[in-house]
Amino acid sequence: MPQTLAVEQLQAVRLITLQRPQALNALNTELLGELAAALSAAEADPETRAVVLTGSRKAFAAGADIKEMAERDLVGILNDPRQASWQTITRFSKPLIAAVNGFALGGGCELAMHADILIAGEDARFGQPEINLGIMPGAGGTQRLLRAVGKSLAMQMVLTGEAIDARHALRAGLVSEITQPEFTVERALQIAHAIAAKAPLAVRLAKEALLKAMDTDLASGLRFERHAFTLLAGTADRDEGIRAFQDKRAPQFRGQ
Repeated sequence: MPQTLAVEQLQAVRLITLQRPQALNALNTELLGELAAALSAAEADPETRAVVLTGSRKAFAAGADIKEMAERDLVGILNDPRQASWQTITRFSKPLIAAVNGFALGGGCELAMHADILIAGEDARFGQPEINLGIMPGAGGTQRLLRAVGKSLAMQMVLTGEAIDARHALRAGLVSEITQPEFTVERALQIAHAIAAKAPLAVRLAKEALLKAMDTDLASGLRFERHAFTLLAGTADRDEGIRAFQDKRAPQFRGQ
């Protein structure tokens, strides 16, 4: 059983909660390994169609585990076992919604940015303070943050180490919604269940097409979109969706 997180299956949605309260959910090797394993299990489960990732009311994740980091020399950093865990998290292909309350700093902010949709509580704070330790973000922070909020704000956050609040994050496009902290997880679960009710193949390809837009040129992205659209036109779920619309009933998608 995982020691640093809790996993709960809620129909077609899997809720994963980080649980290192004594360290504000700091991301040590054990937690990242267990999270990677939990996401791999969700990926392999055909009954799981979306995942919600959250922390505590006080902190989503307050960054890397500084104590563990201090014990590593250069060789330890170069052979950091956490890199394999980060790669597994990055490759997760099902819809991932982050419900963020409190601190999402350093690795915690990077972890939140791995999600496809971010829902933030009013008290959430996002930052990349690694510069204060004489280092820089190393789990995608410079790349994902710039794509999310633009060059100027990303430069300010990374080079000063200053965090932004939830309202600033919403204006900058880092998060999609803000809620009262007590409703953050509930709202993320509502979105996850809504997505889980859609056709799984369409969701997967739509997510992939949207991500393509971030790392390819427009012409290549449009070619992928057209190819994916054509593939979905031949699925049973597409036929079911059209029949359900005509019959004025809820569709029953089976991922076929």
